[in-house]
Formats: sequence, C-alpha cells, structure tokens
Amino acid sequence: MKNKSLEDLQEKLADFAKVRNWDKFHSPKNLSIALSVEAAELNEIFQWLTEEESKNLNLKQSVQAEQEVADVFLYLLQLSGKLGIDVIDAAYRKLELNNKKYPVEACFGSAKKYTEL
Repeated sequence: MKNKSLEDLQEKLADFAKVRNWDKFHSPKNLSIALSVEAAELNEIFQWLTEEESKNLNLKQSVQAEQEVADVFLYLLQLSGKLGIDVIDAAYRKLELNNKKYPVEACFGSAKKYTEL
C-alpha cells in the first residue's frame, strides 16, 4: 500500500464519518469509550493464551489482531483530531518525559512504576 501521511488518514476518517452523518456521534467522550472498547477487543484475542502462544499467533488470530490494532489506531486518530492533538508531537513529548521519569540507572531490568524506583 502506498505510504500516506497521518493527516491524509485523519482527513479520510473525517470524510468517512461525514458522508454517513456520524460526526454527531463522535464526541471526545464517545470516541474515548469506543477506543477503550476496541482495546478490550484486542485484549480478548490474548486473554487465555500463554506468553509463548501470544508471541506466535495463528493466521486467524493475526488477522484479528491486525484489525483490532487498526480500530484502536483509527479511534485514537479521530479522538486526537477532535481534541486538536498532534499525536506525533504528543508521543515525542511523552517519550521525552518518560525518559526523565525512568532513567536507565534507576529502572534497568525493572517493571516498577517510576514512583517506586
């Protein structure tokens, strides 16, 4: 598939909703809830798998995971668009913040939250 920009995808999503008259349903609250539901559907694929099985999905599980990841991503893009958030800039800022909250020397090999380090 041809490489397209995030802005193109957000525009396509907005058009998709507009022509179906769905924009009235896409408040930040509703999009946030929909995002959570889709994330739960992604979790459902892994729910009863062992750690090893979760790393080696069969074809059906892989297709399901791909579709649910896409749903999560699409709702996240819609929500960020409604809130005026540049998701790429926000992610870079958050990564920098996490870099400060989790210095390598304090957290190397640990799963503890930064407040417990």
